[in-house]
Amino acid sequence: MECVGGSIEKMVVGDELHVLAVDDNLIDRKLVEKLLKNSSCKVTTAENGLRALQYLGLQDDDDDDTNSSDHNSASKVNLIITDYCMPGMTGYELLKKIKESRMMKEVPVVIMSSENIPTRINKCLEEGAQMFMIKPLKLSDVKKLRSDFLNRKT
Repeated sequence: MECVGGSIEKMVVGDELHVLAVDDNLIDRKLVEKLLKNSSCKVTTAENGLRALQYLGLQDDDDDDTNSSDHNSASKVNLIITDYCMPGMTGYELLKKIKESRMMKEVPVVIMSSENIPTRINKCLEEGAQMFMIKPLKLSDVKKLRSDFLNRKT
C-alpha cells in the first residue's frame, strides 16, 4: 500500500477509534473491517456511499444536519475510510458530502483505491481527504494509520 496525504488530527476518547468503513466489495469491506478490528478499532461498515450517508445522518441534501436519528452514533465516528470506485456514489462524492456538512466536516476521511492515478489522488486531497491509500491494505498499514491518528490527536 502507498499512502499519500497529510496528518490526521481528531480527538479520540481514550484509545478507541471508531471507523466507518465504506466499500461496495464484500471481500474488501470484510478485509478492512478485520484489519481495523485487529488494531483495536471499533468498526461500522457500509456497502456504498448512500448507506454511509444514512448512517452519518447526511442522506438528505436539504437536511440541516441536526435532526437525524443516527446523530448520536454518527457523531462518535472518528474516521471514515472509503473506497474510491463504487457504483452510485464514488468515494470522492462521499468525501465532498462529508466535507460540506457542518456536523461531519471535521471527521478525517481516508480514500482507498486499487488504482494509483495521480490526478485522482490530488483531487481527493484537494477536496479534504486526509490520506489516499493504495489497495490492498495490510495490517501494518492500518496500524500505521491508527498510530498516526492517535499520536496526532488534539
